[in-house]
Amino acid sequence: MKKIMWPSFKQEELEYLKKNFSMRINKSIDQFHSIPSIDLLDEEKCIKYLDSLTRILQSPSRMITASQFSKRYAFLTVAPSLYSMTMYNKKLDVSIGNCCIESANHHKSWSSYISLKDYQVKELTNKNRNEMRDEIIKTVFNEHLVKIWRSISNVANVPMSILWENTAIRVYSLYEKRISGETDENQKSRLHDDYQYLLKDASGSLFGETENPLAKFNNPKCTIATSDQSVRIRKTCCFYYKVAANGKYCSTCPKIK
Repeated sequence: MKKIMWPSFKQEELEYLKKNFSMRINKSIDQFHSIPSIDLLDEEKCIKYLDSLTRILQSPSRMITASQFSKRYAFLTVAPSLYSMTMYNKKLDVSIGNCCIESANHHKSWSSYISLKDYQVKELTNKNRNEMRDEIIKTVFNEHLVKIWRSISNVANVPMSILWENTAIRVYSLYEKRISGETDENQKSRLHDDYQYLLKDASGSLFGETENPLAKFNNPKCTIATSDQSVRIRKTCCFYYKVAANGKYCSTCPKIK
């Protein structure tokens, strides 16, 4: 049987993903504070990992740790995957069994990155793009993130709504700030189509939910005194102020009067 040869990233594409989305090829030497993503589905291992991170962050509770962790984990998985889809027309394998979250230095602060076992990619073409886009969304959210979120929600008693909004703001930022500032004429159409699909047309089932969570938290932007640009005020509080050195709230926190 002839072996199928998948395309690969160009060197500059891979270097971009590594530099901007904290992707690494080599595993960290600090394996105590690193964990295969799939191990987070194991209740005992998930508790051990979050409690270890609680000590590093000097967090007051496992619940608050889980919220802060989810923001970072969503960035590490969602951002490179969706960026590759829209900018490179390629599917990056961020399936739950292909990912490990690594710790770079735990002595003074938590610095983390994602390592992948396999960097092979599949190419999106005009003929298969819609089908592949659904496959990417399903792999990232339905078969990966929602399983992690349910696990840490269970062991840390953190509401799923917080975890999903932490995820949604990563997607909004990726498309509205990074990708919109980098697209050329050929990529602008893909940017618009992919982002609108993620926010409006993708079914909840692709995310492992009854409704699309990216649409659910897509609040209208408004002007606030602390920002020159219009922003979305969150529906949930992520409790960042509980671990911030100065106790400062996020600029879009719903608790700010």
